[in-house]
Amino acid sequence: MMRFVALLLALGLLLASCNRTPAPIDPASAQAVKVQLNILRDTVAARWSEMQQADDAKQRDTKQLLRELSGLPGADRAVLARLQYANDRLPARRYTQQSMAASDLIDAYDAAQDSLLQAVYGLVPLPTAPTVEATPVLMLTGRIQEADAELVGFRTRYDQAATRFNNYLQLHQAELQQLGGQYTKLQPLPLFTLQN
Repeated sequence: MMRFVALLLALGLLLASCNRTPAPIDPASAQAVKVQLNILRDTVAARWSEMQQADDAKQRDTKQLLRELSGLPGADRAVLARLQYANDRLPARRYTQQSMAASDLIDAYDAAQDSLLQAVYGLVPLPTAPTVEATPVLMLTGRIQEADAELVGFRTRYDQAATRFNNYLQLHQAELQQLGGQYTKLQPLPLFTLQN
């Protein structure tokens, strides 16, 4: 019985020591700046990744739509092959988080993708009656158009996160210099929104 009481007492002391709250970080310290900056950087990376994944999905859907169109009667396989080639080349033309500082790269990518999608939409047969079932072609076309419409939202959310990062970077230059290393080399991120 004595062992049991001693074991309970030891367990109680162990649990009590685990429930200590950590000492608060001074919000003006270099350590707090590092933590907040890492959170902001992770948020920017997440927004960028969401946007890239949505664009990748749109390109996969376009590829599938072209396959579906090739199975329709009267499909011009040469035209579809050229469109597939253009779709396959899009990822190589896509801007990166750093290269987007040159807005002409964004414009060139957007123009290439818009041109491709308009050509693809021109090949989609229109439904003959209002009650026509949603065919794979119509469903894919709808998904691509929805994804295309969401692009502005993705870019806006990315810009908001990157702006918060850039503002924080500018506001805390002194603390970043104290941290040294990679933190002294951080640069503001380019935005989709054109700056004056």
